[in-house]
Amino acid sequence: MSQQPIVLHEADITALLPKVDVRSVLERMFRSLADGDAVQPPQTLSLFPRDAGDFITYLGVLSGEKVFGAKLSPYIPGDGKALVTAWTLLMSMETGTPVLLCDSKKLTTERTAATSVIAADALAPSDASVLTIVGSGPVALAHLRYAETIRAWKEVRIASPNVASRKDIPATIASGVAVTQYADANAAVAGADVVLLCTSSGKPVIDVKSLSKSAVVTSISTNATNAHEIDPAALQGFDVYCDYRATTPASAGEMKLAAAAGQWSADALCGDLPELLAGRAKAPSRERPAFFRSIGLGLEDVAAAVALLAAARA
Repeated sequence: MSQQPIVLHEADITALLPKVDVRSVLERMFRSLADGDAVQPPQTLSLFPRDAGDFITYLGVLSGEKVFGAKLSPYIPGDGKALVTAWTLLMSMETGTPVLLCDSKKLTTERTAATSVIAADALAPSDASVLTIVGSGPVALAHLRYAETIRAWKEVRIASPNVASRKDIPATIASGVAVTQYADANAAVAGADVVLLCTSSGKPVIDVKSLSKSAVVTSISTNATNAHEIDPAALQGFDVYCDYRATTPASAGEMKLAAAAGQWSADALCGDLPELLAGRAKAPSRERPAFFRSIGLGLEDVAAAVALLAAARA
């Protein structure tokens, strides 16, 4: 009898995550992608009929682990607040059978934050000392957790309009440096060396004129149509990087909008994460800010799920 797939729910994920080094797993995956040992198809957006919502499909093949898989992330509008869930299915390249089905909401938060911080670590100068997080929800706090040790921070800021009402924001990071709260995101990014945008906004959350010319800015995705955390027209003033050049420019909101307006082209990309980790990407000029855009890759979900499967089996 074939082995039954393991099914992991949110409580199981929460218990297993401390046993998983998500950042290391993702770095290995991006190097595999650079070496041709992984395949990343474009993500797809499927609309439900009659404006009832949508779902994004994230696919990936990781040959070194002998698995392929998909994450399905639906967006279901409701009264007041939309419902967003995510589940990942892993299948064996050897038997063609399922090996894992897991709730991916918490895992998505972890891999999103780890990806941003891998990029920030690769792009930021070694003497970067001021870190700003824009956003104060679970994704923002995960970014803070992953970022707190990548540099010897002298100042850490977290900004959102409702930051004062949040009770889960730490007073300090592991090194003892205080976390300063800002209601004004533009004030928080002024003079920052690294700015991690961690919101679910579908429109710009900062004025790029507030950035220093050597700043490194990372930005993530949400399900909102053409979501973007900076003004698309501002791309032409950045050294631009992304998680994967073959797929990101066709999906990232500000890249699509800027390209359609003739303000930017994917040809201007300085590199993606596989190229950065392989040492093949152009270094930031430091004469203008560097911008890293992540859309969330299926391979990130597959790699994180593989590590989770190993922890569950252990």
